[in-house]
Amino acid sequence: MLRKLCLSLAAALLFGAVVPGQSAKKTALDKATLEAYVRHLFVMDSRISIQVSDPKPSTSLPGFYDVTVHAWAGKQSQNFLFLVSKDGEKVIQGNVYDISQNPFKPELDKLKTEFAPSLGTAGAPVVLVEFSDFECPYCKQEATMLRQNLLSSYPKQVRLYFKEFPLESIHPWSRAAAMAGRCVYQQNANTFWDYHDWAFEHQAEITPENFNDKVMGWAKTQKTLDVLELGNCISTKATAADVDKTLAEGHALEINGTPTLFVNGRRIPNVVDWNTLRSIIDYEIEYQKTAKNAGEDCGCDMKLNLPGMDTQKSGPLVPPKK
Repeated sequence: MLRKLCLSLAAALLFGAVVPGQSAKKTALDKATLEAYVRHLFVMDSRISIQVSDPKPSTSLPGFYDVTVHAWAGKQSQNFLFLVSKDGEKVIQGNVYDISQNPFKPELDKLKTEFAPSLGTAGAPVVLVEFSDFECPYCKQEATMLRQNLLSSYPKQVRLYFKEFPLESIHPWSRAAAMAGRCVYQQNANTFWDYHDWAFEHQAEITPENFNDKVMGWAKTQKTLDVLELGNCISTKATAADVDKTLAEGHALEINGTPTLFVNGRRIPNVVDWNTLRSIIDYEIEYQKTAKNAGEDCGCDMKLNLPGMDTQKSGPLVPPKK
């Protein structure tokens, strides 16, 4: 009896062993395997570093795991989200939508507009949130387009929020400009837009060395600003935490470059021409008449109490959560 048992175990081990020349079964839940696969998929050689996250049960697709692959080279980086089947055999890269919700709800949930500089009408059906960098030439191009066209074309249907996203690794004075803009905004919300226009208009003249002198020279021409208070705010970097917060929000949205514009949660990652943007806005205005799942008049529970604003008559000033 004992001999038969030993022979059975030996046979089981023999048949279960890997046959020479036959590779073990691959699984995307093995970090090294997934890394090698992604490197081949996107032609990432050894100059690009990769880190694979631990798999987590997917919140968007039950039965799968969320695995994030973080790739970077120097100061440039990008995240890739993969959905991996529980057996590790199948990998999906793409968007998962819930037909009962706004397709841009994940972005809407992460967009925070409280205490951000804004233009337009509170309660507007279309909300634009722009992540921008004062030193970025493409941001200057988009800012000019928005300022020249947006409110003149949509005086009541649109609200624009500005979010600082300085790319300090390639734009050396962008962070200082973002913090100074916040200092101006704290003193006078309307004057922020004068600063916004001035900074972009004089972008080519500004350097890290002359930035403080330039901005203080501009401030002296503004009757709405206390120059000494502004200088103290800038020198003490009093608004650094505000800029860090906006940067963190941008990273949570996986923003990799500027300008990045969101129209009712719809991401537009590059400079867009006015005709294209206008067609998107027109579509959203009509769509929200019945959908009411984006914009500021969506019936959200969250409302922001701003000084001097009658919150009983104004719509919520944050993106929708449905």
